[in-house]
Formats: sequence, C-alpha cells, structure tokens
Amino acid sequence: MNGDERWKILRLHVEDQVPLAILARDTGISARTLQRWHQLYKAGGLQALDRNTRSDTGKRHTDADAVAVIERLALTKPRPSLATLHRLTVSEAGQKGFHAPSYATVREIVQALDPALVTLALEGPASYRDRHELVFRRRADRPNQIWQADHTELDILITGANGKPDRPWLTTVMDDHSRALCGYMVFTGAPSAMNTALALRQAIWRKSDATWAMCGIPDVLHVDHGSDFTSHHLERTAIELHIRLIYSTIGRPQGRGKIERFFGTVNTELLASLPGHLGHGSRNPQPALDLAALDRAIGSFIATYNERPHQELGRSPRDSWVADGWLPRMPDSLEALDGLLLTVPKHRKVQRDGIHFQGQRYLAPTLAPFVGHTVTIRYDPRDISEIRVYDHDTFICVAIDENHPNLRLSLRDIESARRARRRELRRSINERIPTHATREEPRKTAPTPTRRRLGTYEED
Repeated sequence: MNGDERWKILRLHVEDQVPLAILARDTGISARTLQRWHQLYKAGGLQALDRNTRSDTGKRHTDADAVAVIERLALTKPRPSLATLHRLTVSEAGQKGFHAPSYATVREIVQALDPALVTLALEGPASYRDRHELVFRRRADRPNQIWQADHTELDILITGANGKPDRPWLTTVMDDHSRALCGYMVFTGAPSAMNTALALRQAIWRKSDATWAMCGIPDVLHVDHGSDFTSHHLERTAIELHIRLIYSTIGRPQGRGKIERFFGTVNTELLASLPGHLGHGSRNPQPALDLAALDRAIGSFIATYNERPHQELGRSPRDSWVADGWLPRMPDSLEALDGLLLTVPKHRKVQRDGIHFQGQRYLAPTLAPFVGHTVTIRYDPRDISEIRVYDHDTFICVAIDENHPNLRLSLRDIESARRARRRELRRSINERIPTHATREEPRKTAPTPTRRRLGTYEED
C-alpha cells in the first residue's frame, strides 16, 4: 500500500476525527498499524507515509508467541511480578518451542501495554470508568437552569435530642451556574423526603435576609437515586412546579461533583474549627453544640460562602446568580408552595376551642365558621408554633399555638420532652414498686412470685 492509499484512510482520523478503533474495524487494518501511520504523519507529513522503512528499525524483535504469552500473563488478575512473569514465559517457551525473551524485553512489553487496558483487566470496569472513561463537564447557561440537591453525613458530633452524642446530616440545594447555595437543611436521623422538601422550600421561596437573593423554581433538579429523592412526594411536587427531575446513575456520583466539593469545603473550613469535629487523629471528641447551634453556624458559613469570590468563576456566587438582573420563576404564593412541599396532609376536626394537634391547641378567628368540620392541616416540623389550615385544598388561614405564640418550637423538641417525661415517670414508678415481695416466715407452699420492675426501652 503506497502513501496515497494510506493517507486516504488516515485522513478520516486526522481531518474528520474518526477514532482509530472505528477505522480499524471498518478497513480491516489493525489499530497498531494505524497508530504507526499516524505517528509517521505527525513526524514527517505525507512524505513519511511513502517510506518503506519499518518504524521499528533498530528495535528488538520478539517472537509473536512470546509477546502473546507476556501480555496474557500481564493482564491476568492478580498480575505476577516481573520476575515471576519472566520465569513463566521462559518455561512456556521451552514447552512450545519459541525463542525465550530476556527480562528486559518482558519489562518493555509490559510497560508498553495500554494503561486503560491494564486498568480494565486488573481493576474492573468501575476503576476504568473513573480513570479513563470520557466525562463531559458542563456549566448551566444561566441561573436556575439546573439545581443540584444532595445529602451528606457531617463529620461532627452534637448533643442529640435525648442528650446523647449524635451525628447530624446536611441537605443542600446548589445552583449549577453560579455555585450559589439556595437552601439547606440540618437534621439528625436518616435522610428523608421531608428533609429534602424543607430544603427545597427554603431554596425556592424568598428569604428574609435581603443579601440571600437566590430563589425561584429551577428548570432541572439533579438529585441522587436514593429513596428519599425518588419518593412520590417529590415527583408530584416536580410535576406541579414544572421541574424536570434528573437522577444520577446508581453508584456514579460524578454528575454531582460541584455539590460534593462544597461538602468538602464545609468539612475542612467550618467543621474542623467546631468542637466535636471527627477529624483525623481525633479521639472520642465531646459534643458541645446542639442541632440549633450547628444550624446557625452552617447558615452563617453559607452566607459567607455566597459572598466571597469563587476561584473558578472569578466573582462571588451571589453576583454570578444576580448577574445583570433578571426575574426568577416563582410559585403563586408561599401557601401554594407549602401545599406541595410540606408534610403529608393531616385531617383534624375543628373543635370549639380550636384545632388539637400533637398535644397543642391552635386558634384563629377565621376558623369560627368551620367548628365541627374536618379540615386539612400542614405544618413545618422545624416550627410547629403554627399550622396552615385548608378546606378541600383551599387555604383558610394560619392557626397559632396560643400557649407558645412567640416561641419557635420544633416537633422534635416536643417529642424529646415527652420521652424525657416518660422516662422520669417510669423511674419514679420503679422506685415505688419493690423488686421482691416480703415474706413473714418461710412456708412449704410455692413461693410468692417476684414482681418485676417495669421494662424501659430506648425509645421511651
């Protein structure tokens, strides 16, 4: 084959960017030959393709059978050492009658293997994907085009609701274009659809802090494939708000790299400076913060993060989000947003003294015409000092807990107080009940059965 014929094939790769692997498949010419032609072309142009000299002139020639044996052993899992590989090759050469290569030749052949081929053969498809597979990274063209939402378990211990050390979680919602944090949620216990919904509620609605400008409904929400994100609750909310949900492939978090990097920033810059941090070398750190204190610390850090210049953007996330000024797509009202994002509706009958829920009593003058009727209530678990009341999906009013009108009280606080009270009562009962029945004198009849202490359980 002359130079012109070689160039007709090679130009498909040089000019049209057709991969050599596809050319090898379509033309029947080996990929190694095509790679050699390409190297000749890059070194000497079209004239180099006319040369009849071998590209391997001056190099060591090795029996093809020996090369096949060396490559097979080098791609076998687990791979033997070079010394063992050379010894096995020499042994097989004696059995099959081909020329035994030297140790240096074996080493050259092993080192010349394609790293991607070695990774796939020895470490499997996951390692090959993470190291060699092509990844397309892109940035959203404008704010609120793509949001990312994800959870992480924080490397810190706090004082839990039961007084014991607990490890909290953080849910964040980030705008892909500006890297701005639009909303977050700090909680204990396993991630749930409710925690995701509360973080989205904060992200979408306008904040009381004027400097935290990020808000609106995104066009696309990129989330994990966990059950808390794939819930019917979130899917229904996305349909109502016209949000396109995109789930990352199971076991492949590369699409959420930006939010993963933010989690790393939180851990190294904020949590490392707080008491109870679970860092390298820390031994039995003692928790000093409760959930509310940690929430305030993370909120303050996010405010600073949004205002400081971002290394990749050259300006702050807030300035990147605000840009030249634009109007985000917003829900009709906060009540409409709450109707989608807050908890599963609860049905309660309006009593003469208000609505009873979780041991609290909620009143509002607007409830007067609904006494004796069953209504639907929705609430924020972080603050149940008020509830939102609906009649057949029509918003009626916000009812206030009259006993705590100005106190922000979470459902977790109430449940913790109830558990503590039950434990106190059980201890009091156990102190008053003797463990053994007293007997005046021994008898031959069956002994009086002992009275056991009341059992207590962790959830009590």
